Amino acid sequence: MKIGIIGGGAAGLVASINLARKGYDVTILEANNKCGKKLAITGNGHCNYWNTDQDLNHYTSTNKEIFSKIYDLNNHKVLDFFTSVGIVPKINNGYYYPFSKDASSFVSSLIRLSLSLNVKIIYETKVEDIKKGECFLVKTNNGEYQFDKVILATGGKSYPKTGSDGSGYDLAKKLGHSIVPTYPALVQIIGQDNYYKDWAGVRSDAIVSLKNGDTVLKVDKGEVQFTDYGLSGICIFNLSSLVKDNKDLTIELNLVPWFQGNKKDLIAYLDKLQEEFPTYSIKEIMEGFLHYKLINLILKLLKIEHCALWKDVPQEKIASLLMTFPFRVKETKSFDDAQVTSGGIPLNEINPCTMESNICPGLYFAGEILDVNGDCGGYNLGFAWMSALNIEVANDKN
Repeated sequence: MKIGIIGGGAAGLVASINLARKGYDVTILEANNKCGKKLAITGNGHCNYWNTDQDLNHYTSTNKEIFSKIYDLNNHKVLDFFTSVGIVPKINNGYYYPFSKDASSFVSSLIRLSLSLNVKIIYETKVEDIKKGECFLVKTNNGEYQFDKVILATGGKSYPKTGSDGSGYDLAKKLGHSIVPTYPALVQIIGQDNYYKDWAGVRSDAIVSLKNGDTVLKVDKGEVQFTDYGLSGICIFNLSSLVKDNKDLTIELNLVPWFQGNKKDLIAYLDKLQEEFPTYSIKEIMEGFLHYKLINLILKLLKIEHCALWKDVPQEKIASLLMTFPFRVKETKSFDDAQVTSGGIPLNEINPCTMESNICPGLYFAGEILDVNGDCGGYNLGFAWMSALNIEVANDKN
């Protein structure tokens, strides 16, 4: 049986190894001049490929129940697979890296094993069309290929310079599939206001809460990077897939994440500091726990003099900004800056036990092309591995 895999990225490479080990005749059609181009730059070139913390809340999908079936079937297979291919992990706070800490050697290991199993990799071959008859006829810039089964592992739209141009969605639509609207994910968020130059360059730990009105959509914490356009940093990236087209979103920033208590408790804490340091201005008191640019911005927004004492300022307003600083969301940055894609092939159009299409028999999906995206920390690669290892090809020619 001939199996064609369109896309030689993370999911495509692992799928090729998994299927070649089972004796199938596997060919990868790769548009780039090498496989794993995007994989080679993940994790700042170190390749964070898994995470010990596999809470399902780290993953987002419009069909979370179906995703959980894929997860339950395959998450336990991932580490066994990488042990079997000779990848030695280096684990740092639950984050898995290859011991080399070199993504390029990680990619080379997968390609080498794939070739050793007689997988054919045909480079610089862009798929232009697929037609389904007795078999799949795949038209490319380098001629036509026939396969009994086809796996779409083309990725999404993020980092298009690596070849992720969204073409897989068009191929899927030609074969009868719909697409959950796609958006940039794990990406910076742009705000609506004009004061961002005042905080540009600051890095500060915070608790961040994405809200639609009074409804909290997601909460994360970590180092926020304050920029001249808005916000960046891993915890901000983890909120970004939920931004989409909604224009009524805000991010509340708790700028004092170390403080355990409510606003009333914070006011009492600042009262105590003023008692201990009666000559300190409010600016001088806050310098003990907040970057001076953020202090200056808060005082500017509230029109408070730097020399004012705590007892003479609007205490409730200051406490509110310290614990729930409102950031008005405009949009995210584009797919050029995004690490992954939100949206894609809806999971209710595939068999979660085999990854086969419910619409076009013999067609399978793996990786980012599907409507699943994860937080930073190895989760998106985690799903690429899980979905690729989940592919079970029927021994017939549909």
